Amino acid sequence: MMNSEHHYCIIMAGGAGKRFWPVSREVLPKQFVPILELGTSFLRHTFDRFSKVVPADHILVVTTKPYVQLVKNHLPELSDENLIVEPYIRDTAPCLTYATYKLMLRDPNATVIVTPSDHLLRDMRPFVYTLKHALDYASKHDELIVLGTVPTRPDTNFGYIQKSPGRPEDTPPFKVKTFTEKPGAELAKIFVDSGEFLWNAGIFIWNVKTIKEEIEECLPLLASQFEGWQDVFGTSGEKKFIEKIYGGLERQSISYGILEKSRRARVYPVRFRWDDIGEWQTYYDMVEDKDPAGNVIRGGTVNPGDSKNCLMVTTSRDKMMAIQGLDSFMVIDTDDILLICPKDADTYKRFVATVGHKLPEKYK
Repeated sequence: MMNSEHHYCIIMAGGAGKRFWPVSREVLPKQFVPILELGTSFLRHTFDRFSKVVPADHILVVTTKPYVQLVKNHLPELSDENLIVEPYIRDTAPCLTYATYKLMLRDPNATVIVTPSDHLLRDMRPFVYTLKHALDYASKHDELIVLGTVPTRPDTNFGYIQKSPGRPEDTPPFKVKTFTEKPGAELAKIFVDSGEFLWNAGIFIWNVKTIKEEIEECLPLLASQFEGWQDVFGTSGEKKFIEKIYGGLERQSISYGILEKSRRARVYPVRFRWDDIGEWQTYYDMVEDKDPAGNVIRGGTVNPGDSKNCLMVTTSRDKMMAIQGLDSFMVIDTDDILLICPKDADTYKRFVATVGHKLPEKYK
């Protein structure tokens, strides 16, 4: 059995995810919303899933100040030592730089899984096996591993990773040739048909020594802004130090800032069932138990009439939702907002972008 003494997981849970509006809001981002299929929040599901891979007390959660109490409510067993608080949202590169330096101080021999907090994984056995194998590999190699899932369709909601060509006998992880972020429909089809591309699962595995070196090489300005962390982290001055740093940090992603530049990036193909439920359309596509008319119905009492290909969600148990004559719409009913909108992702995004800034604060 693999020694997990130096194995850790970092869960990124600080975003103001509103892509499930009106169920998710600025005051209740997606990671804290119950997954309709499981009855627990995305964050709780993520924590429980990775506690099967690393010891539960080796799971660190990074969040931002407004969501500290929500994290504690959903994960009451999480210790203060394992809760890392960013003063502001600055995307994944600053987030993981902060978390990496914190973890290095705690365990300079650490190997870590980095994961978003809003994925849905249901094939637990292959998931656990894959992650443990990848941790063991990363602990012995100075490489940055990205999990890539074998695509089942030309989906435009995912990023794609192209493997470098190799010999048939080569074993994973493979060198990365290119990263492409959310291509158009035609390009996504070319990617899938080629057999060379994988969906970017957004789950990374590396040892802290390697990612520290890559931060300093690929993002020298960011690394310099954290200069002096060794003397401050873990002391009473850490909070003030971080507040000062974050005030001057630019938003940048770990993928663009490091992985796309690094010569150490590797992709590990996986076949377990993985869903990045980024928006309502993705959720609709994922659900298998549609009714004969192609409707997905979740929540309380819903009568779809002759509607077809619709997503109908209600969070109310005390009233009935009755719908007639809709085709390819979403109807999302909460206690204080009713959303009726064409189901396709682009229309929904345009609608939310158009009306979002006009909404009263309590509805955002």
